[in-house]
Amino acid sequence: AAAAGPLVRRYEGTAGGRGVAAAGWRVCLAHRFEEPRQPYSAGDVPLRDALRHIGLALRYFRWWYKKTRIEKKSAFIDLLCAVPLQQIYGCPLGGIGGGTITRGWRGEFCRWQLNPGIYHYETVIADQFTVCLRCKGQTVYQQVLSVERPSTLQGWNWGFCGHYAFYHALYPRAWMVYELPGQNVVLTCRQVSPVIPHDYKDSSLPVGVFIWEVENGRDEDVDVSIMFSLQNGTGKKDDRSGGHWNEPFTFEKEGERVAGVLLHHCTRVNPFTFAISAREKAGTEVTHFTAFNPAGLGREVWQDLLQDGRLDSPTGKSSPTEKGEVTAAAVCASCRVPARSHRTLELALAWDMPRVHFGSKEKQHLRRYTHFFGSGGDAAPALSHHALVHYKEWERKIEAWQKPILENSQLPSWYKSALFNELYFVTDGGTIWVELPPDCCAEDLQGPAGAGLSHLLPVLREYGRFAYLEGQEYRMYNTYDVHFYASFALIMLWPKLQISLQYDIAVTVVNEDVQPRQYLMGGQTAQVKLKNVVPHDIGDPGDEPWQRVNAYLMHDTADWKDLNLKFVLQVYRDYYLTHDSLYLQDMWPVCQAVMESEMKFDRDNDGLIENGGFADQTYDAWVVNGASAYCGGLWLAAVCVMCKMAKVLGDAEIQQKYTHILKKGKEAFERMLWNGKYYNYDSSGSDTSSSIMSDQCAGQWFLGACGLDQGEFEVFPKSHIVSALKTIFEKNVMSFAGGTMGAVNGMRPDGVPDTSSVQSDEVWVGVVYALAATMIQEGLVEEGFHTAEGCYRTVWERLGMAFQTPEAYREKKIYRSLAYMRPLSIWSMQLAVERRAGQASAPVCSAPIPIQP
Repeated sequence: AAAAGPLVRRYEGTAGGRGVAAAGWRVCLAHRFEEPRQPYSAGDVPLRDALRHIGLALRYFRWWYKKTRIEKKSAFIDLLCAVPLQQIYGCPLGGIGGGTITRGWRGEFCRWQLNPGIYHYETVIADQFTVCLRCKGQTVYQQVLSVERPSTLQGWNWGFCGHYAFYHALYPRAWMVYELPGQNVVLTCRQVSPVIPHDYKDSSLPVGVFIWEVENGRDEDVDVSIMFSLQNGTGKKDDRSGGHWNEPFTFEKEGERVAGVLLHHCTRVNPFTFAISAREKAGTEVTHFTAFNPAGLGREVWQDLLQDGRLDSPTGKSSPTEKGEVTAAAVCASCRVPARSHRTLELALAWDMPRVHFGSKEKQHLRRYTHFFGSGGDAAPALSHHALVHYKEWERKIEAWQKPILENSQLPSWYKSALFNELYFVTDGGTIWVELPPDCCAEDLQGPAGAGLSHLLPVLREYGRFAYLEGQEYRMYNTYDVHFYASFALIMLWPKLQISLQYDIAVTVVNEDVQPRQYLMGGQTAQVKLKNVVPHDIGDPGDEPWQRVNAYLMHDTADWKDLNLKFVLQVYRDYYLTHDSLYLQDMWPVCQAVMESEMKFDRDNDGLIENGGFADQTYDAWVVNGASAYCGGLWLAAVCVMCKMAKVLGDAEIQQKYTHILKKGKEAFERMLWNGKYYNYDSSGSDTSSSIMSDQCAGQWFLGACGLDQGEFEVFPKSHIVSALKTIFEKNVMSFAGGTMGAVNGMRPDGVPDTSSVQSDEVWVGVVYALAATMIQEGLVEEGFHTAEGCYRTVWERLGMAFQTPEAYREKKIYRSLAYMRPLSIWSMQLAVERRAGQASAPVCSAPIPIQP
């Protein structure tokens, strides 16, 4: 929301210098988030209700016990140990795929994902910023900029009063504003990460920059020092495993010099180096303290700073830690700020874990940034230098991207905050971005079946491989039924990553894994992966992603009805927005193969597929039988884009084939599901088949995003779509929680939520954003924004789930799966906004296009 309060108004605006975001998410440090009106708790994973069935419960527990207690590995979905809700998180640090470190809205370093896909939730109390003020040669004020009062480092001055501090976030930047009590000095720390649309170099860097603006309101000069302290490690047990050590460094290039401390964390698997540093320039001095004990009182470093506002800067390396010991370091930037003036101090954090292994430890992978900074494990100084020298350029690009949206008065403030802040998941979704091995050849990638993708190797060679988790609690990479929604963020902002991901999926489609395994839901045994079927996911970070796919063990997803269709729809959507004809040509045979595979689900040859009487799609606990609005609509949309792709590629035979299917399927869909106001959930005639599904127009949503919602390619009558959306708004939105919590997935015609399934009674944030986009596409703009606003207000304000948007919540007491992929679908709202502005026919631009007056 717009910045408010006298302290904040002083810094209004988004100028790259001293500005605080005028639109974005903010909180005063004096107050924790409002406690939920109902005590919300970690909720049921999709099959929790089904666990009442003793057979499934026993199968799951046996599997869970073997996995976690015998094999000592993490479960891909842990029903028994959900991550507890902490209402503390702020904007994460780091670019895409190099690991992330999340800072809380009170400044703490509290969520760590350096090992790919593996999260550690721990506030490391030694990781702090401290300010020292000196006037006329005397220290007049020295304070840790933290509201905490910890049991360690008690030689430091803790307990900054939160009333004098505000936090703002507009990803990938954040601002912390401190008014130092009684000092007439204001500090603004601007946190910047290199997350830049259409940038495939700097956006991969594992760095964050902290620009400290110091405003001196005194009538005398003041000497200001900012000390950045950091523990060698992430707060895990291996911080005390021994053998870790620190050393000072300087790095100079092209007349720019940075200095700081390297903290070498020497674990057996995935060792890494932290670098804390500051930029040396005229009037700025950088000093350091190489090693101190963060488990002690900390008086040595505190008194060193207190004495003269500098650190002693000893030379040489520290001794390696003994087992049981922990070490930390500090860097300090100092300058003189004239009376009634301001100055800037620039500090950075970098981490270098260039070579990584997943849980199986079978293969070594090189992170994307090693393409530019090497894989020797010695890149932290160069990364620090690059960040401190180039952050201004990053900010110019970020502002050029965000400014048209932020300055568009037709867009509500909450939407601007949600649009950018939900992008945190692109980096903080357990994300990994790796290079192909130098000796990799096309045959290695194509698999035994030979995918025949002529541009696979060039694409992956140039842009690498990208993967992100379904959620921080649902540890499966590139979960495809969910990525279908989230993919809008990639195709609009980093289209080459979406193209790369699609190539990886295409390779798995034409290959198979004949290994048998038992599935937990029904207890049946089936092979892991069938040929010509889109996988559910490309693997578990605890195993070996890309090599072993389909970590999801609940259902045999070979019988799911939505996965193949979602691949075909994304292929055309990607082509439509990028005009990449080589990509379309490569994907065309794969699209034909998966559609042929899908044909078997049209059992009565009426041109419309049928669901199988179980939860055989992304709603994996919501049974659907016969023709259905969701899968049937996706099927018709996929058939439509097959017609369009065939026309583009000049394949008249295939075009004729799918045109015939589409004609039959449209008639069957309308006859079996349209009830005069909306499309029934399914055609089974069951007690809940007439439920109003909020996602019933998913096929139309994607067709609209592809410009195929009118003219010769119109699939669903516009009057029916508008009627269905109005019904959803009336029932699923306005008749649920007073219209303040988004759209419930399922609603009975009488205005009571459908409780036949754990999922029908939930709100799925990513589905709501997609629904809102559909409403905007169809001209229901006010309804669309109102629908989406309910989710934003619930998650970011009422429940305090900032930067951990869950998959789902209920009206009372329950949420599920914190920090989830699907809410990235909010970028489909932006595409709908742009399309209404008349710009959708053009390729995606580096800056989203605002609504025109």
